[in-house]
Amino acid sequence: MKIIFDNALAQKVEEIYVTIFETRDEQRRLITLLEEWGFQHFGYKSPSGELVYVRDFKPHFNLKNLKSTYPYIGLGKNIFLVPIYPEYHTELMPDSILHTESKANFIDHEPHRNSIGKVYISRSWEKDINAGDIIVFYRTGGYYKSVVTTIGIIDKVYFNFENEADFVNKCRKRSVFTDEKLKEYWNFNSKNRPFLVNFLYVYSFPNRINLKRLIELEVIKDLENVPRGFQRISKEMLIKIIKDTNSDESIIID
Repeated sequence: MKIIFDNALAQKVEEIYVTIFETRDEQRRLITLLEEWGFQHFGYKSPSGELVYVRDFKPHFNLKNLKSTYPYIGLGKNIFLVPIYPEYHTELMPDSILHTESKANFIDHEPHRNSIGKVYISRSWEKDINAGDIIVFYRTGGYYKSVVTTIGIIDKVYFNFENEADFVNKCRKRSVFTDEKLKEYWNFNSKNRPFLVNFLYVYSFPNRINLKRLIELEVIKDLENVPRGFQRISKEMLIKIIKDTNSDESIIID
């Protein structure tokens, strides 16, 4: 799916269409997936009888159904800088690989790598986080090596869990961690359990800007104020990042 949307964005198309037969269970599951991401049944292809599904790709944003207007994001909600350690960064978001990393290390078809929907685990004290909020991932590494690489949009947040098993189950296949590591996270501090952020992996910045540049742009105040959890930034700061990374500004719907 992401390859389809990435190419549509790069080619600046206004509509995507897919043809498919509805003869096997696998194809019916694919149709369900297409509908989940905003494709609608348009008609039939003659003379084969293939179903035609169409997705409106003109820039627009629907907060009530984020997948139907993916990859476009709206500026009407909160915006956060979110830290992620280097050892987890590219494992979770392989399209955001750095030039210093080898693609050969990330070619296996792991579910958490291939899906658009992913899970970020946090113990941030900032918990006023909601669907539609924008997150900008900040890969940690120091003054020169820390970089912002990726923009996403929050789909759902889970703060409460029935138990450890419920927590692990909600992370499974969308997180970089094994079940054993997830259990460690759950049990690390019983007074401050982790929460989960389901997010849609939207866009990798073409040009990466480091902590030094973020301070120059006044997105981060100084070395003492780097993000350690969900750190709010303004709409104006996000626009600075979008412009300085030479990103496609059409993904932003004001």
